[in-house]
Amino acid sequence: MSEENRATAPGPGPGEPIGTGRTADVFALPDGRVLRRYREGAEAWADAHAEAELMAYLAGHGYPVPAAWPGERPADLLMERLAGPTLAQAVTTGAVAPDAAGRILADLLLRLHALPPRTGARPGDRVLHLDLHPENVLLTARGPVVIDWATAAEGDPGLDVAMSAVVLAQALLGMPAFADAAPAVLVPLLRALPPLTEPHLARARARRAADPALDAADHARLDAAVALVRACAAAAAAAASES
Repeated sequence: MSEENRATAPGPGPGEPIGTGRTADVFALPDGRVLRRYREGAEAWADAHAEAELMAYLAGHGYPVPAAWPGERPADLLMERLAGPTLAQAVTTGAVAPDAAGRILADLLLRLHALPPRTGARPGDRVLHLDLHPENVLLTARGPVVIDWATAAEGDPGLDVAMSAVVLAQALLGMPAFADAAPAVLVPLLRALPPLTEPHLARARARRAADPALDAADHARLDAAVALVRACAAAAAAAASES
């Protein structure tokens, strides 16, 4: 699930490099904060200052996000440095069971979609993360905290659910050691959320296919990921009807 596995080393920055992804590098600063700096080219779609404003809005409504501040340039986002593993790491080490991970993700999505939207252009619109998966959840002393809001938007919460499920399924299918365990995460996730619809799943697939950060292996797994999500959604609905 980690983009760091396929990313190059961070470029020069103002502090100690502590992480890197497909579009940004992260540096530890002397004041205890971290700097997330988008690489050249990512500015075309990523706005670090807008991301900081959104995170401040969410924090003001009690949603678990890091404290964040805009940096000196549009590509820079300053955040508090949080201690704790990602949810993905916790599942890998066995510290968190797969079904518990699914329920944690579902709870974070439900809490996000319960908040009032910032603009609310259409009835029912909510803030959407659109990339909420185990790599973007840190397990801290104050509980799970959601990071990486670069793709956030407002819209139909069903799309957010579908995106989380497809991204998670796609990642798990790319890790042979975890592919068989994918339903153990996805079924509890989908069971705890409003039913996933085919239009939501189709929109999520199209959005995922258009992601410029995906490589050939990601694209090759996309249809299988959608099929896995569809099967897990059916299993979740069946389990719910039996309870």
